[in-house]
Amino acid sequence: MDRPALDDALRHREVVLRAFLDVDGRLSSIPTKLSKRLVVLDHISQQFEPGRRYPEAEVNEVMHRFHPDHAALRRYLVEQGFLERRDGEYWRAGGTVET
Repeated sequence: MDRPALDDALRHREVVLRAFLDVDGRLSSIPTKLSKRLVVLDHISQQFEPGRRYPEAEVNEVMHRFHPDHAALRRYLVEQGFLERRDGEYWRAGGTVET
């Protein structure tokens, strides 16, 4: 299955985030539809500063603020190119940047 373009997925950003984030900013569930998951992953990736490396424990801590299944979120972020990892470190590799 081809990955939808992030720009296309982000056209419905506000609607998707309202549907999947509660008032505290936690995920009610992880979207199963890839285009919606990309919107959520882009939102989560903004928690990571470009150019900075993060140990896995810190990445897990950030993920846990969004959803108890931090391992799934971390895996999705890596699989979809929002984060990269090597030698137990992670860094921001994609997604939009808030200005």
